[in-house]
Amino acid sequence: MDYKRIVQGILDIGEAMLRSGAENFRLEDSLYRMCRSYGFIRSDVFIIPSNIQITVETPEGEILTQIRHIETTDIDFDRLDYLNNLSRYVCNNQPDEKTLHTKYLEVMNRKRQHPAAKYFAGIMGGTGFAVFFGCNFMDAIVAAIVSLMIVVAGNWLGKREKNLMIYNMILSFMSEVIIIELVRLGIGSHTDRIMIGIVMLLISALGTTNGIRDLLQRDFISGFLNIMNSLLGAAGIASGIALAMLLLDGVSSEGFILNHSIPIQLISCTIACTGFALWFKIRGRQVLYSSVGAFFTWGIYLLVFYYSPSNFLATLAASVFVGFYAFIMSRINKAPSTIFLTASVFPLIPGPNLYYMMYGCVSQNSELAFSETMILFETCLAIAFGFIIVDVISRCIMDALKKDYHISKNTFLHNNSVFRQLR
Repeated sequence: MDYKRIVQGILDIGEAMLRSGAENFRLEDSLYRMCRSYGFIRSDVFIIPSNIQITVETPEGEILTQIRHIETTDIDFDRLDYLNNLSRYVCNNQPDEKTLHTKYLEVMNRKRQHPAAKYFAGIMGGTGFAVFFGCNFMDAIVAAIVSLMIVVAGNWLGKREKNLMIYNMILSFMSEVIIIELVRLGIGSHTDRIMIGIVMLLISALGTTNGIRDLLQRDFISGFLNIMNSLLGAAGIASGIALAMLLLDGVSSEGFILNHSIPIQLISCTIACTGFALWFKIRGRQVLYSSVGAFFTWGIYLLVFYYSPSNFLATLAASVFVGFYAFIMSRINKAPSTIFLTASVFPLIPGPNLYYMMYGCVSQNSELAFSETMILFETCLAIAFGFIIVDVISRCIMDALKKDYHISKNTFLHNNSVFRQLR
């Protein structure tokens, strides 16, 4: 085989997976598995959100190194699902370089999601969370209008502006101006609550959670990059909203409350998360699984919080559930667990806290910024701990079943040692 082309093909798959939203440690696992399947004596994989590096030693003793720089990402979980299936195919069949490239192109050239799906996704996501955060019927209408604007303007702007902070600042400024003017015209009444629902389409609080999770797993570079990316995105949102408030006098932050009706909370967050499943380009029955996961995630949070009114404990319990739910669904559907994890966990994501933390910084309200930072950190830490608990238990289960749960460099070193002893 042409091992240079084989490594190139593996990197093609890895780059596409990372651009489609793969988690770093799961992508590392996939790359190590593919390298191992081709019989490389030694393999070293290094991944951060903007870079992939692979160095391998071929059976003939040749050392090969290839590097990819990742400039932008566009979450596409449907493509990630098929790329994951392709990595399984590679591990089972070890195709030559031509077949590998052909299979890769088949995945990359699959028919894309219908353009109308993103419009429905935006309206469902933004409006659903607006109702979740206490908006009334007229507020929901405003949220639907602004959500539609974000999809239309975002599609146009995304092709011209790659800086997340500037991108979020422009869209949040436009959104806040429209919301303020519509409320002044008598259409809607809660400016802040509408905007908090809307910014869930822009905010990257999941990046903060994944960043803390990476830090707890000692992946410090990826952790800090994810956290800083989230903070920059939130800073852009807060700056755009603050600028709109300064230009349109008489506007101030009033805060938000969850909808007083628990059934409405459950229904609205499920609708919103269904929208986010479509937003992340999830297709077929996996959309239903994501919606069901979101419904029970928030239900468990409410149940635990009712008996023990602690945000940390309730978030921890709900995140443990969603972690196990994603683990089980990934085995049933033979798909990456992040597909089921991301949309299902969204009711727990502290988007409003991240927004108000940055709003406090921009408006020089240090007390607000500090209090929201503490709540943000507590919530993200609870989610990260919940995921790690599931990861530890899942690893123990897979070890008991004599199955590989996570392939790493140590696995290669062990296999290489055994190989040399046999020789």
